[in-house]
Amino acid sequence: MQAGTTGSESFEQWRETMRHTRAAELTSEHADTFAAVVHQTHVGPVSVLKTSFPSIQVRRTQRMIRRCDQELYHLTLLTSGRGLVETGGAPQPLTAGNLHLVASPQPYDARFRGEPAAGGERAHVDGVGVDLPMSMLPLPARRVRPLLGRALPADRGAGVLLATFLTGLAAQAALLRPGEAARLSTATVDLLSAWLAGQLDIEGSLPPQTRQAVMLHRVKSFIHQNLHHPDLTPSVVAAAHHVSLSYLHREFTRDSQGETLAAFIRRQRLAKAYRDLADPALHDLPVHVVAARCGIPQASVFTRAFKATHGMTPSDHRRRARTVVPPGSEQAQAAE
Repeated sequence: MQAGTTGSESFEQWRETMRHTRAAELTSEHADTFAAVVHQTHVGPVSVLKTSFPSIQVRRTQRMIRRCDQELYHLTLLTSGRGLVETGGAPQPLTAGNLHLVASPQPYDARFRGEPAAGGERAHVDGVGVDLPMSMLPLPARRVRPLLGRALPADRGAGVLLATFLTGLAAQAALLRPGEAARLSTATVDLLSAWLAGQLDIEGSLPPQTRQAVMLHRVKSFIHQNLHHPDLTPSVVAAAHHVSLSYLHREFTRDSQGETLAAFIRRQRLAKAYRDLADPALHDLPVHVVAARCGIPQASVFTRAFKATHGMTPSDHRRRARTVVPPGSEQAQAAE
């Protein structure tokens, strides 16, 4: 459902969409003026949600649990607004930036409200999340139970990786091809498992393949954050992750279907340069400065590599990007 309808009809549409994976009683004090957005996409057995709404109460009772034979984990990253979740103990307050996890076999009561917005905009809650079968996690449900309903940090370690991954997955889920969806559903489970194991201090109980997958996610995240360093090499990456270069090379090449770590770093540098050269906000930066920002300080080396990869010089790409008419602009409408 897209935003554009308001009132009780919009609320009923939103509630019906959410009920596909969350059998719960959903109410809102803004039901009569409800304006919401929800995007739901299935990535293999994982359901990905991105939603925005003014306020909501989600209540799941023992009676609802008895009527439903699906056992799911519901993981949510709150990106704006605040919440209060109760799973039998003391209510847990949630704020933007928190991750929280509930399980369908457990009763819970959650309330979410939007924070007052700047500029007179209506207060709203924003969040992204995933629903997945509990059986997909390699961690026993009894080990995960102490974390259910709690406000958990997403600002360090595996939490940062998981939050960044969820945000990107929600933005791109509808565009994924079937093969990509299968790989990303596995990645979702690996990152969630590593994050939960870290919260419980039981990383050693994870299967070796899960630990390896998370290590490679950390490696790629480290590379993306450090592309501006010209001395970012496979040796530096291996040292930063406390593994040998030969081990990292072997595992990375196997996971990436033959692409070496050095080739990946080079490809990411050139991809960043391609985006930056087309960015109107960076049009005043000389080409060699853009190259240096991507970790390639030698202008001649950058030009040759860019042309070999993209079939044109960096300057030609920038000129071409300037002449592209954005969809929906006045020029594009006049041409129709």
